[in-house]
Amino acid sequence: MAGSTVKEINGLESFNYTFPAVRGIQGGREYYICMCPLKLVPRLFLYNESELPSEMRAQRTLNRARIPEITNYIVNNPRDYVFSSITASIIDVDAKFIPLGTDSKEGKVGMLLIPLTARFIINDGQHRRAAIEEALKVKPELGNETISVVLYIDTRLKRSQQIFSDLNRHAIRPTRSIGILYDHRDPFAQMTLNLTQTVPIFNGLTDLEKTSVSNRSTKLFTLSSIYQATEELLGKKTKVKTVTKEDETIAREYWSEVTKHIPEWEQVIRHETKSSDLRNNYIHSHGVALHALGILGFNLINTYPTTWREELAHLQEIDWSRSNEALWEGRALLNGRVSKAQLQLSLTVILLKGFFGLPLSPQEEKNEERYQRQWNGGIFD
Repeated sequence: MAGSTVKEINGLESFNYTFPAVRGIQGGREYYICMCPLKLVPRLFLYNESELPSEMRAQRTLNRARIPEITNYIVNNPRDYVFSSITASIIDVDAKFIPLGTDSKEGKVGMLLIPLTARFIINDGQHRRAAIEEALKVKPELGNETISVVLYIDTRLKRSQQIFSDLNRHAIRPTRSIGILYDHRDPFAQMTLNLTQTVPIFNGLTDLEKTSVSNRSTKLFTLSSIYQATEELLGKKTKVKTVTKEDETIAREYWSEVTKHIPEWEQVIRHETKSSDLRNNYIHSHGVALHALGILGFNLINTYPTTWREELAHLQEIDWSRSNEALWEGRALLNGRVSKAQLQLSLTVILLKGFFGLPLSPQEEKNEERYQRQWNGGIFD
């Protein structure tokens, strides 16, 4: 892909990088798309944040905690990993684009000549670049594979910084639900998707794309909330999750058993009430409650491994009505609104544990003491 030439062209230096490239126009400026072998990425796109203060860089500080995850993604999927383009600016020098053929100077395909003295500043992709460098140490045979690189010509650092700002300000990340829906490598994601088809309260009532359910939606829960709640249920909070047949069985049976003890859930399954009415009137139809039920299930199954199904009957003792502010205000509700905050989740779990006589963790005890001080008394005094 990249070579060097000794021929001087229109004032360029005698030694240049030579990239086959496609030329385009954005904002009235030329830019170029090239294919770069992975083995050249660490050499061309240098990154040493310690040498430059933030105001002199064109990208954010490298988050080194992200690098192992991306590296493992490449190393563990050498035949089907996918990377988006690295975006970089060429600074300090001019570059020359030579269209293929002699008919037109406006050709889109040609050769891009960049002096060897040029500096490349990454506008977007510094974590990919670092991960590629680490992956090559494990699998050097990946070095001849390529990544696309979008190159801008920039003689001013301010322009590179603006490019970074523009790229990241207007980027829209896919929702977590879509990420789970389309993740065929994660067995936990696939198991969660299967739950939406085999558990009655999830079947046809799960929004597979959004991370929140709108007021008028016919859905009850989101795929991401089911994933998160089932993580808690099975104690699978690690990045890499293994899934056994037993895990699948427990998850399916637990959520099905919970449904039997929440009459309103069965009503919506039978189409006797609307999902929107449940969300407006009951706590149990919100993500914070589903999450709390997942945590409850983990504790319940570990405390009563053979009788947890029978123990779930205690759910019928709970008044899930949002109007019951004496029970829910300060826990799942803040000023009458359902809250997903971590403290509210913990206080909701504490409330559920109280109905089952389950012990609190040290942190939950602290949270409950804080609640008691703030809200003047509790349900289980």
